[in-house]
Amino acid sequence: MKSSIRFRLEQLADRLAELDALLGAEAATRDMEAFRRLNKERAEIADVVALFAAYRLAEADLATAVAMDNDTEMREFAREEAAAAQATMSGLEADLQRALLPRDPDDDKSVFLEIRAGTGGDESALFAGDLFRMYARFAERNRWKVEVASKSESDLGGYREIIARIEGIGVYAKLKFESGGHRVQRVPTTEAQGRIHTSACTVAVLPEVDAVDDVAINPADLRIDTFRASGAGGQHINKTDSAVRITHIPSGLVVECQDDRSQHRNKAQALSVLAARLKDMQVRAQQQERASTRKNLIGSGDRSERIRTYNFPQGRVTDHRINLTLYKIDAIMDGDLDDLLAGLNAEHQADLLAALAGDA
Repeated sequence: MKSSIRFRLEQLADRLAELDALLGAEAATRDMEAFRRLNKERAEIADVVALFAAYRLAEADLATAVAMDNDTEMREFAREEAAAAQATMSGLEADLQRALLPRDPDDDKSVFLEIRAGTGGDESALFAGDLFRMYARFAERNRWKVEVASKSESDLGGYREIIARIEGIGVYAKLKFESGGHRVQRVPTTEAQGRIHTSACTVAVLPEVDAVDDVAINPADLRIDTFRASGAGGQHINKTDSAVRITHIPSGLVVECQDDRSQHRNKAQALSVLAARLKDMQVRAQQQERASTRKNLIGSGDRSERIRTYNFPQGRVTDHRINLTLYKIDAIMDGDLDDLLAGLNAEHQADLLAALAGDA
């Protein structure tokens, strides 16, 4: 184990002992906010310290085995014990490195999923509908809640644009690598000659902001318009100005929400989407400032970056960031994304581990 990693682990072990003393003090609960904060910090480091304790125990076992190697009667047993201790240490060291990886603070958050049709006209809109169904089915498999915030349907079906909120634990952790350009190659239903067409959609996955105040939205920077919702919804939705359009004047961002009959709820949803988009802009600006030294293996997540191709005639899906091709397009379009997402996460962890080793 590298000395810098051991030093970091020893610091965490000392901090855990300090936290236990603070939490066990008689006055610990006088300030409940501080008490909760300390408990949260303890929970975050306790597992890492437990792994380090197991590693130290294996180290002690190895030292004992090496000491016994001088005894001819115990030599064979000592060498077996030493080999077992070394194997244990090797496995624990890998676990400790993963445990020390920086954690994305947004991983546990719900998200806003935005899908927009791109090149390809009606076929692109149909594909946007297919992508939304794919993510909705994946959410269903994970028992997440999907709520459509806004949609613009195309004449032949599908969507020119659809925005949905996906609520659940760890949604962003699983879907955060889905942002980017998704390309489809297939024969459109409107194609009489049977020719394969290529079209594309863009996907954005934005972590939900805890509070609109987190991104400092100035009410003076907003223009809020109300209008009658279009599409199905009955007499009520057509007679009331329940739909809301919010324009953030400094950035030019525009958000519409019209899927709820309540103007108040549409406005609240639109503000949440706007806050998530503004936070996303801030994060991307920060990433671009620090991005020059090393390119993330899974790509930048830029909306214009082509990240995946869905080839229906060949029954394959290829993720270009990790050169992974799976020949099970029907299952994937039905929400079976586990293999794709596991591959992306593994590559992300490998990238972080390489950075950790470089810094160590």
